[in-house]
Amino acid sequence: MITFLQGTLEENWPGRLVINAGGVGYEVIIPLLGDDVFGQMGEATKVLTHHHIREQEQTLYGFPDEEARDLFRLLINRVSGVGPKVAMAILSGMATRDFKESVVSGDIAAIAKIKGIGKKTAERIVFELGDKVGVKEAWMTQSSGEALSPDQAARNDTLLALISLGYKQADAQKVIEKLPADMTRSDEMLRAALRLLQG
Repeated sequence: MITFLQGTLEENWPGRLVINAGGVGYEVIIPLLGDDVFGQMGEATKVLTHHHIREQEQTLYGFPDEEARDLFRLLINRVSGVGPKVAMAILSGMATRDFKESVVSGDIAAIAKIKGIGKKTAERIVFELGDKVGVKEAWMTQSSGEALSPDQAARNDTLLALISLGYKQADAQKVIEKLPADMTRSDEMLRAALRLLQG
């Protein structure tokens, strides 16, 4: 699994990059975010990736940050009928934070305005992410104006990471509640939670 690429930005086209990493040119499909998000041509860059493998092909999808990559993975893994192409259309058509707020508030119309989505897909996204996956509550906590303590923020980030990895919200919540109170970093919480879930 290729999780990021670090190298020289050789080509920068709308929706596509070519990165020279160790003398190999990797084509990376990216959301339409603006020309300079991934840097200038000829300069060093680092792109977070999702390595998508199908029977006939392997594709690298690139993202500017972990939040966008987590959302992409959540969409393709947890919403029926949403594949990489639709997930990239969502990331191209709406800022990650705005999309999360639309799911939380049930704003189907805003999501349906994204090119290539439509009302039925928007309804399915809101229903499946909000009700079936149960990510709505964690996103509400994340986007609320209330200041979370570092411990609460880390636990919420861990919950979102577990949901994006395919675990049900209820199972993830139970495991997080079992973690030691002195654990305060989300990366160590995630590792400990995964050990408990897989054990």
